[in-house]
Amino acid sequence: MPHPFRFGVNLLTAAPAAEWRAKCRRAEELGYDVLLVPDHLGMPAPFPALVAAAEATERPRVGTFVLNAGFWNPALLAREVATTDALTGGRLELGLGTGYVRAEHETAGLPWGSPGERVDHLRRTVEELDRLLGSEEYQPRPVQRPRVPLLIGAGGDRMLRLAARHADIAAFTGARAVPGSTSGELLPVTADELDERVGLYRRLAEGRKEPAELNLLIQLVAVTEDREAALKPFLPYVPHLSAEQALELPVVLAGSVEHIVEQALERRERYGFSYLTVLEPSMEAFAPVMAALRGR
Repeated sequence: MPHPFRFGVNLLTAAPAAEWRAKCRRAEELGYDVLLVPDHLGMPAPFPALVAAAEATERPRVGTFVLNAGFWNPALLAREVATTDALTGGRLELGLGTGYVRAEHETAGLPWGSPGERVDHLRRTVEELDRLLGSEEYQPRPVQRPRVPLLIGAGGDRMLRLAARHADIAAFTGARAVPGSTSGELLPVTADELDERVGLYRRLAEGRKEPAELNLLIQLVAVTEDREAALKPFLPYVPHLSAEQALELPVVLAGSVEHIVEQALERRERYGFSYLTVLEPSMEAFAPVMAALRGR
């Protein structure tokens, strides 16, 4: 039986206190289950932004989507996680990834490392968080036990193996890094490519006691009767694809509300994606789709 749908919105734009709280309250009014914050230079600092989001709202959970593990020392991160979980009343979901923007590491004066080194650091971070936050002696104490729910953003083989072993939520970006890019440029993957990645994850996760929730980050939501016209701003990011091919990308939801609802149901049936995250610019557009999917 598939997981019930959950919906998150990734809040990308910094704002003064009153505006930030109003934005979070609006997301709650629209029905989002999780208010999320990324971990990029030039965007809001994750943990204080999440505490403010929780203070402004009552129902939604809050989460990082996702932390760049290379920015964080595991012992210091454990303190942030525990404190944030306590200050939000146990509403935190911790999302972790390796990071994919080399230029940000260079700006911060932090080592970039090879892909293998970044995955190794993330693995050590996960293991150390489990050790520290799982100890009854650890201070400060998080609220959630046995631990704060863990989301891992994965795509490569080693990351999928790590997610299969440790993550309560396995998140797929539906994209891959452009070789040689230092700015984090991503290229969306096709439906068949995503089939292969999810299939590998499922094989790696076969021994789990409880199946993880599967998440997909949606890059574009357009409620429209003219699907191709709505896609035009997105086409420069996929110059190798025709408009017809781009409309079939898993990270694109375009059409009438009824059509998008069917697309979401198809993605859950085909891949298992029951937790869908949209970007802040799509927050309002996706609201009627969420309403139509409730209970399905």
